[in-house]
Amino acid sequence: MIGEIALILGKPIQQSVKLMVMEPISIEKAKEIAKKKGLKPGRVRTTKTAVQLTKGKNENVIIISWDEFEDNLKKRKLGIYESSGWMRIMRKK
Repeated sequence: MIGEIALILGKPIQQSVKLMVMEPISIEKAKEIAKKKGLKPGRVRTTKTAVQLTKGKNENVIIISWDEFEDNLKKRKLGIYESSGWMRIMRKK
């Protein structure tokens, strides 16, 4: 299928399909990116440890400190991964 799409587009597969490679980043780097994007650490209101980065507009997400955010990441063995400015919280590899 990918090869067929590349042939239709008239480009080699390497140019037609770009894979997003998520690389682990430090909490400090995540803070820098979050600040630029207007994001804050948050916890889902109905949980004790489900965390995410938020703009603070969702009433189901409570803004928390970066320390609490980092503690929850450690407890759940999660890391922050980034690719081209996009961040995602995932299980550590």
